Amino acid sequence: MPPCKRGVLAGWGGFPKAESDIYRPEKLGELAAAVASDQSSLIARGAGRAYGDAALNGGNRVVDIQRLNRMLAFDPESGLLRCEAGVTIGEIIDVFLRRGFFPPVVPGTRHVTIGGSVAADVHGKSHHRDSSLAAHVTCIELMLASGEIKRCSREENAELFWATVGGMGLTGVILEVELRLRRVESAWFEGEIVMAANVDEAIETFERTERQYGYSVAWIDCAGKRGSLGRSVINLGNVAAPEALPPMIRQAPLEVAAKLRPTVPFNLPGFVLSSLGIKAFNTAYYAMHRSGPHLFDYETFFFPLDSIGHWNRIYGKRGFLQYQCVWPLNESREGLIEMLEAIRCWGGGSFLTVLKKFGAQEGMLSFPMPGYTLALDFPVVNGLMEFLERLDAMVLKRGGRVYLAKDARLRSETFRAMYPEAERWRRVKSKIDPNNHFSSDLARRVGLTPA
Repeated sequence: MPPCKRGVLAGWGGFPKAESDIYRPEKLGELAAAVASDQSSLIARGAGRAYGDAALNGGNRVVDIQRLNRMLAFDPESGLLRCEAGVTIGEIIDVFLRRGFFPPVVPGTRHVTIGGSVAADVHGKSHHRDSSLAAHVTCIELMLASGEIKRCSREENAELFWATVGGMGLTGVILEVELRLRRVESAWFEGEIVMAANVDEAIETFERTERQYGYSVAWIDCAGKRGSLGRSVINLGNVAAPEALPPMIRQAPLEVAAKLRPTVPFNLPGFVLSSLGIKAFNTAYYAMHRSGPHLFDYETFFFPLDSIGHWNRIYGKRGFLQYQCVWPLNESREGLIEMLEAIRCWGGGSFLTVLKKFGAQEGMLSFPMPGYTLALDFPVVNGLMEFLERLDAMVLKRGGRVYLAKDARLRSETFRAMYPEAERWRRVKSKIDPNNHFSSDLARRVGLTPA
């Protein structure tokens, strides 16, 4: 057995926290020994960027896989990369962008492991065209509770593949991932910023431009009043061809100059994110943008928050909850308006609110569905849990669902209603892990494994 240390862990939101025995294996044999032990349940953990309790296992065991982070093989003809699960999205970019390749789908941060990204089946700003990460993963190597290693793909152990992608680490420990990188000519995105005065203008912009642009995302002012409810700053872009770049950048189109990255040194006091502070920030952010053509480097376009170290400390020592939901396409407009009105009336507000459009999706527990998704950040304050349950009811009545990788409080009965494929997933789980060797605080809370 590898050595373990008792410690307290939290997700990126800082809420909740849980004490566990933590293993940090450096070799496959050490990992196998930890998995083989039946002391208590186990969950794998990557870089700890799931917002809630997906990688927490209070009173039980957590295996940190970050040291299993080797690049194993790459074929420049096909773009196929095989790597261990502890490799991060950022490390893939650092190695392969200079060679003209980029991950096909990236979430809002580069500081996530590829294993965690598969377990959460992450999505990005191109979902309306490219779907989620699973669409670009060709195979996975998975260590089961028995210690057996299974190769899973669309052709081999297909049912287990679709249960693992989006399965939140509950089918086994992802050891290796093979995915197809995308060939790119530059590290820059050519596009435009569009200012939308309200929800209707924002949706119209997404619909009008989805064939023109492969990548789209909107920041929404959730403090707007009726006439300006959902006013937005929408970023649209495609990978820029070298000839479209300014002369100085054209000389090295696959490079982006290093930037200063300030860090939030400590948890900020609660008054910083008062309702007045959130409203002031939203007003200022909207006012500082203008519609028109724009050139973005990939970091600015994909990972704006990564430019600030430990930005989660802005929310103070109580932490925050990110709430991300999706509505079916025919319910999205009314769902957005209903939710934004509820947030405005509640008065708490969200510091960062993001809107994207989703396209087609596979996977038993994968979050996206064709429609619009809204992500909101709420500081943990009195009354928040009750308010989020109200939002759950709004989402559920319109056939939508909440993202498990960002959740920390969804009720089991709500989860069952939102994820109709959960029963099919449980049947797969019962075959390969009948004793629920792999479990987590999230799994027990929503009823994926027994409490």
